[in-house]
Amino acid sequence: MLISDEELAVTAARAGAAVVRAMYGASMARFGKSAGDFATAADIEAEKAVIDVIRTARPDDAVTGEESGRTGSDGADRMWLVDPLCGTLNYAARNMLVAVNVALRVGSGITAAASADPFSGEVFWTDGVHAYARRDGDDSDDERLVPSPDSRLVDVNLDPPFPNAPGFLAARLLADPGFVERFRPRVVSTTLAVAWVAAGRRAAYVTDGHLQDSVHFASGIALCQAAGCVVTGIRGQPLHTGAGGLVVAADHETHAALLALIGNMARLH
Repeated sequence: MLISDEELAVTAARAGAAVVRAMYGASMARFGKSAGDFATAADIEAEKAVIDVIRTARPDDAVTGEESGRTGSDGADRMWLVDPLCGTLNYAARNMLVAVNVALRVGSGITAAASADPFSGEVFWTDGVHAYARRDGDDSDDERLVPSPDSRLVDVNLDPPFPNAPGFLAARLLADPGFVERFRPRVVSTTLAVAWVAAGRRAAYVTDGHLQDSVHFASGIALCQAAGCVVTGIRGQPLHTGAGGLVVAADHETHAALLALIGNMARLH
């Protein structure tokens, strides 16, 4: 029987998560990339596991992996985006806040995606229409993701690059009195936090950067869109246009409040 794209995304993400979990705590070499970024053996082995699952089921699809780059036909309409270990620095420091992200882009849209938490066993996934959480690998207990602003927790990505500086700098947002009065900041340093917005565990997520076809963000963005979050660029513009960036919020009120704070920051510079 042919596995569906969304089930393939879940299966591939879980395969990568199993590697990440098994290698956790081991001393491993770091492979330098750029600007202080690095990969570990766990990144590389997890990516191999993910891609093996995809290649077995969809040999004609193209794949872009964070570590191995693009493989497959240049003209392929179907492209898998693979981030085998989002939160490598966390992981190398023996911090369990990481994710394995797998997303399928067909044409210009993401039609299936999964973000796996290797240590909780949860997989957040979407078929491009609805978003769910699966626990312990049992699809009979899939739970629809429901965003909520109630936590007031807003995760902010502080990692470079910052293409919209000085008009927008995430660190300054955290110090804004209006932000402090309304929200509570969190800095998880993994895009697992984007999935948490879809799941109601974060009120919002904010990052700078150009995220088109990002292996880090494609899955989380798709989850949030399918769950009904408000998803725009950093200035409230359509995603992947203009200034870029990302503001994803559980509801319109939270989204509007964050855009106002970001707009004030820009006017001061």
